[in-house]
Amino acid sequence: MNYWLCVTTEENWKVIKEKNIWGVSQKFKKTIQKVKPGDKLVFYLVQTKKGDETIPSRIVGIFEATSETYKENSKIFKSKSASGDIIYPYRIKIKPIKIFSKPIEFKPLIPKLKFIKVKDKWTGYVRLPMREIPKEDYKTIHEKE
Repeated sequence: MNYWLCVTTEENWKVIKEKNIWGVSQKFKKTIQKVKPGDKLVFYLVQTKKGDETIPSRIVGIFEATSETYKENSKIFKSKSASGDIIYPYRIKIKPIKIFSKPIEFKPLIPKLKFIKVKDKWTGYVRLPMREIPKEDYKTIHEKE
């Protein structure tokens, strides 16, 4: 079993919870194809602004993969890039294991997470839409709340 950190936005987090689907663009096809049923996915929401308030990056939930990767071209996720909308066609079906009633702020976790090697440059580790993380990091996050 493998463990994954999945980076998303507030808007797409709503889609993920509603449809129990995670998807990535063509560029990350090889990464998502490594996910197998039973793998655990930890969802990280990027920092956002609501009016004058900054909402810090946070962990919001843990899901389990329930399917192999498949390709679907329906537009369910929200994304804007310089080249227009991105579909995120490479997808897996997932089911919730734990939705945190109070999201876990990410910055206080950084000293405890092994996958972040350079602690003061942590943002580089959460730039990709998904990455494998060690079981110890998964446990650290799962045991919160």
